Amino acid sequence: MSAIAGRIDNLRSKFEELGVDAMLVTDDENRRYLSGFVGTAGYLFITQDSAVLATDSRYTEQAGNQAPDYRVDRITGRLDWLPALLAEFGVKRLGFEADNVTVQLLDRFKVATTEVENGAVELDLVPTTGVPLGLRAFKDSDELALLQRSIDIADHAFAEVAKTIVVGDTEDEIAWRIEVAVREQGAESLSFPTIVGSGPNAALPHHRAGDRKIQEGESIVIDMGARYQGYCSDLTRTVVVGEQEDQFKKVYDTVLAAQLTAIESVEAGMTGADADNLARAVIVEAGYGDEFGHSLGHGVGLEVHEAPWVASRVGTKLEDGMTFTIEPGIYISGWGGVRIEDVVVLENGKARVLSHAPKIEI
Repeated sequence: MSAIAGRIDNLRSKFEELGVDAMLVTDDENRRYLSGFVGTAGYLFITQDSAVLATDSRYTEQAGNQAPDYRVDRITGRLDWLPALLAEFGVKRLGFEADNVTVQLLDRFKVATTEVENGAVELDLVPTTGVPLGLRAFKDSDELALLQRSIDIADHAFAEVAKTIVVGDTEDEIAWRIEVAVREQGAESLSFPTIVGSGPNAALPHHRAGDRKIQEGESIVIDMGARYQGYCSDLTRTVVVGEQEDQFKKVYDTVLAAQLTAIESVEAGMTGADADNLARAVIVEAGYGDEFGHSLGHGVGLEVHEAPWVASRVGTKLEDGMTFTIEPGIYISGWGGVRIEDVVVLENGKARVLSHAPKIEI
C-alpha cells in the first residue's frame, strides 16, 4: 500500500464518526496530503470505495502523474460535475471542510446539489472541521524525511549567516543573506518571511525585518524556515554581536532552561496545556511570567503552523508521531527579547530534537 493510500484509508476510518459516506476536500494542503497532487486547483471526492480528483484542463495531466491512487475527472469552473458524482456513488451525506469553505462556495454547493434532490435523492451537506488536519499531525516516515531535510537546510543556513553578522548590518541585510543561504541549500522557498528583530524590535515576537542597524551587545532574534518539497521548517535563535550584558545573560539563561526543561520532560499522553506549562513554570518562577505571552509551540509540516497545538488552553493529547515546535520566549518592551525554538518529534513517548543549529553558550 502506498503512503497516499494509507492516508486515504485513515480518512475513511473517520466517516462513521463524522456521520458521512463521502468527503469533499477543498483545502490546498489537505488535497496535497491526501493525493500527492500539488496543483493549485481541484477537489478530492472520497467515498469508502472510490477516490476522484476533479480538476480543470490546466492540471489533468499533472494530476494523473502525481495522484495515481485517484481517478482524475476533467471539470470546468462550474459545479455541474458534483451532482453527477453524488449520483454515481449514491452519496446521501457529504462531508465538507467547514474550516476552509467560504459562505459563497457553500451556497454554490447547495445550488449544485439541488439537482440531486430534485432527482429524488436525499442529500445532506455535513460540515466538518479539522479532519485531514488532525491526520496531518502524525508524520509518516516519508514526511519525516522531507521535514528533516527542510530543518537541516535552515540549520545550515543559520549557522553560515550567524557568523557573518556584524555591527552596522541592517535587519533586512541579514534576512536577505538567510534567504540566499536557504535557496543555495536546495530549498524551494522560505517557510515564511524571515523575522530579524534587533534591540527593542526583539521585544516584538513577529517583527518584520527592517532598516534598523545592529548595535553591539543587543539581542537579535532570528526566526526563519525553509520549505523543501512542500514541508516547512521553523527555527528561532537569539544572538548577540559583541559582549553580552548581564540582563541578556539572565533572560537568555531563563529561556534556554525553560526550553530544555520542556524538551526533556514532555511525554506522549500529556495535553498541549501540560506541555506548555513545563516551560512556562520555569519562566514564571524566574519572574518573567508576564513577558511570555504566546504559546509554547505548534505543529509543523505542510504548513508552518498546523496541528497539534501546544498551548495553555489546549486539552488535546500529544501522541507518538506528532511533530511540533518548542519555542519559549521572554519579551521586555523597550529593551528586547529572547526566543529559542526547535522542532521535535515524539517517539517512544519522548521528544527527539530534529533541529541542531548552534545556540549561545552562557
